[in-house]
Amino acid sequence: MYRTDLETAPPEMMSERQLVRLNTLLSRALPGNAFYGKKYGALSSPLSWDEFYALPFTTKAELVDDQLGLPPLGEIATYPSDEYVAYHQTSGTTGRPLVILDTQESWDWWAECWRYVYAAAGVTARDRIFFAFSFGPFIGFWSAYAAACGLGAMPIPGGGLDSRSRLRLMESSGATVLLCTPTYALRLAEVAGAEGMSLRNGAVRVTVHAGESGASIPSVRSRIENAWGAASFDHAGGTEVGAYGFSCEARTGLHVNEAEFIAEVLNPETGLPCAKGSAGELVITNLGRVGWPAIRYRTGDIVTLGDRSCACGRTFLMLPDGIIGRTDDLIVLRGVNVYPSSIESIVRMFDVREFRIIRTRKGASDELTVEVEASDEIAVAVSRTFRDRFGLRIPTRVVPPESLPRWELKARRVVDARVE
Repeated sequence: MYRTDLETAPPEMMSERQLVRLNTLLSRALPGNAFYGKKYGALSSPLSWDEFYALPFTTKAELVDDQLGLPPLGEIATYPSDEYVAYHQTSGTTGRPLVILDTQESWDWWAECWRYVYAAAGVTARDRIFFAFSFGPFIGFWSAYAAACGLGAMPIPGGGLDSRSRLRLMESSGATVLLCTPTYALRLAEVAGAEGMSLRNGAVRVTVHAGESGASIPSVRSRIENAWGAASFDHAGGTEVGAYGFSCEARTGLHVNEAEFIAEVLNPETGLPCAKGSAGELVITNLGRVGWPAIRYRTGDIVTLGDRSCACGRTFLMLPDGIIGRTDDLIVLRGVNVYPSSIESIVRMFDVREFRIIRTRKGASDELTVEVEASDEIAVAVSRTFRDRFGLRIPTRVVPPESLPRWELKARRVVDARVE
């Protein structure tokens, strides 16, 4: 159940509560969960924090192998298949999609996690929430839709419509909140401009984004807010783990919902904890999803470990700057670590309609070229800023308007053109 008091609880109290929740989860899940039963064997009860941190990680590769070996679900499901009510798949952007099921209890838990996201963004029962995505098997904003119903707000589905039709429906329905990826919010603004529609004069007052790191990138967030005349908020989650992160009115990063999740930030090479202010891989344990648990799950997301101090008064762990990138999208360019989000943070400072990153190889070294739908002058300015920020020459090439792909869900702007 959504509890505002937990958002400002002392860290020691939260730690004690998490350990109780963890042991409750294990006591309920392990007897019927063959995947974790084989992985962990007999565990002491109750588990201490030291014993928890000694447990092996769970990886996506393990879950994929589990389902390949015993299709379609593998052994990760705690209960028989007829006890599940929600079917979803991962997006498959990094490999074979995973099938993920939820019981009614777990699906209700998903919705309660979203209540924290809505509350931090100031979304209430009086709002009309527009969901600008196609309702396919990818979880997208399905859980957010369920949470909107539970909140008493009016959910407005935008599936099966093109961008122009969605904009018209938002206008006619009086939508006050928009949920979509950051990329698609900018795409809708682009289409609105072509149609002569003024989004700033519309009813939308809040936009909430997930699927990409854009809403935690100041230049991207500023573009969205200027286009819509609305306050823009970030959210982070994953089909495998749940809706674990949200930004507040301070919008200096993501809060981890420690009422429902245990978060660790670890060195991806050594698995050792990172120091405050250091970047590492986010490892998540969900505490309320007995039917499909994720224990010490390596998300692949790179974040910076913050503290529990925020202007909003919440004591949940902070991840400054949100999701920086992923362990598998780091580009080492002449000895400098570059994430696609770092490229985007610069591109969005300028009047660029869309962009794409082309990754090639020259000899033994990787090279990048950034294609932009912009003027020659802006392309030069973008390239100059790359050099100033990274100390690198990254060529920026102008391409014709509307020549680059547009994305509704997660944008795939990195094109790997390397020849092995």
